[in-house]
Amino acid sequence: MFLTSQVLLRLIWGCQVNPVCPCMVYSQVWSTQQEQEGAATVPRSMISLQPPWTTVFHGERVNLTCNGSHFYAPEKMKWYRWYSGKQRPSETPGNTLEVRDSGQYSCQAPGSLPSNPVHLLFSTASFILQAPHSVFEGDELVLRCRKRGREKLTAVRYFWNKKVISDSNKSSDLLISQASLNNSGCYQCIGSLENNHVLRTSLTNIRIQELFPRPKLKVTDSQPTEGNSVNLSCKTQLPLERSDTRLRFAFFRDHGIILSNWSVSPELQVTAIWREDSGSYWCGAMSSGIHKRSLSLQIDVQRIPVSGVFLETQPQGDLVVEGEILVLVCSMVEGTGNTTFSWHREDTRESLGQKSQRSQRAELEIPVIRESHAGGYYCTADNGYGLIQSETVNVSVRSTPGKRRGLVAAGTTGGTFSVLLAVALLFYCWHQRKLGDGSLGDTARRCLTLGPGVSFHPMCPDPVELQQLYGNVHPKERDLVYSEIQIIQPGEEGGGNTFRTSLEDQHTSIVYSEVKTQIRDDSAGKIGSKDEDIMENYKGVLLT
Repeated sequence: MFLTSQVLLRLIWGCQVNPVCPCMVYSQVWSTQQEQEGAATVPRSMISLQPPWTTVFHGERVNLTCNGSHFYAPEKMKWYRWYSGKQRPSETPGNTLEVRDSGQYSCQAPGSLPSNPVHLLFSTASFILQAPHSVFEGDELVLRCRKRGREKLTAVRYFWNKKVISDSNKSSDLLISQASLNNSGCYQCIGSLENNHVLRTSLTNIRIQELFPRPKLKVTDSQPTEGNSVNLSCKTQLPLERSDTRLRFAFFRDHGIILSNWSVSPELQVTAIWREDSGSYWCGAMSSGIHKRSLSLQIDVQRIPVSGVFLETQPQGDLVVEGEILVLVCSMVEGTGNTTFSWHREDTRESLGQKSQRSQRAELEIPVIRESHAGGYYCTADNGYGLIQSETVNVSVRSTPGKRRGLVAAGTTGGTFSVLLAVALLFYCWHQRKLGDGSLGDTARRCLTLGPGVSFHPMCPDPVELQQLYGNVHPKERDLVYSEIQIIQPGEEGGGNTFRTSLEDQHTSIVYSEVKTQIRDDSAGKIGSKDEDIMENYKGVLLT
């Protein structure tokens, strides 16, 4: 079945290949469409030569080796030879064939396509130019001038397309370290002998084969929408003879913007593409020092305008408690790309904040909400196609009693309770003293005769001072009216703070200072000298 898809080779002797180089063409290859379709899946057999020259002197021999990509039995190796326009197939027990005759040879390994044919020339000339069978871009190209006989060459000159490219009296070889397509052409060698005799080789057309064609950039979508992913692929094809060559790829945009470093992967995925990524894209392929770039491909990224802008609050609802955090969330139903969000108060139109990001949602936080923050709010969004405004959202702020008011109330209650407790204890002490003698004046004077550290009653541990209360007060006779209580710290007189208590030795002692009262006398309700003495006598010290 391979016979119908094998390579057709036309060997042209003495052809006019181009106006510059009328010469023998070694390999001008046409492939059938069937072979091209199957080449991607079926490997091709390959022939190697030892020595590597396609032209040798008559009487020499060349060993051909057939290589396939799969394991095969050597006895099934097929060889083909074309001679005088006729094909003569043969089978050999191994993959090596020794050749002594001119002709065109090819081989076929099991499971592979037939190899490209090799033309061998066993020349009878005395001076020949030797060239390798197959040379690809990036390969080392060696050409050799050989003379039959014992006479030595004194100088060798190489021509390429009738131009001198090398003139040497030391070496008969021409070395091109890295061949390129530009090195293809017509070569000729001219040698000089010691007797100044000049020898010329026939013209030889050498064609440098392309290692891989110019890559072609392919894209999944040349007009993608912003935010979508795009896949780029760099497509090229290695020849079957060099299928084991490793290619490396890179992707670029516009004037050399590198999208990826060189790697063995011919694919690049852009996970999210934006309008500013629009431009001219191209890829490069490289191997063996050969660099090739694809034609440019224009990618225009499409942006969706902003629409459906709305504002919402967190926590949700129009009523917010004073002191809480208020978050204003601006969102849009559609819109791509870099969008600028802005928040405003309706009454003042002032901007509360602004953010630019690639998102359909943005937030603005007010850390502590106050009553002054109550009112209408709205937001806007713009991605370059015009500003779109949301509807207004009204925010109401509810004020609640805080901890400070609670503490004030608790302090007031505690202070009132302390006053009442102090008044009750003072009244109880006074009453006990009165019962002790039946006379207020005597009780007061006995208090003065007591020594330090002696108290009237266990419930009355502290010194008290009674002073008259002036004002429109008319109590019953010999009743006391308490109007003011002041605290005197130990060691101080007349000083202190009103309603002050202290804690010592895990029990409470209350120090009472002035207790103002009014005692009505028989005259006009004024206090006489005797009464004043009584008041002075009530100034005493009782220690706990």
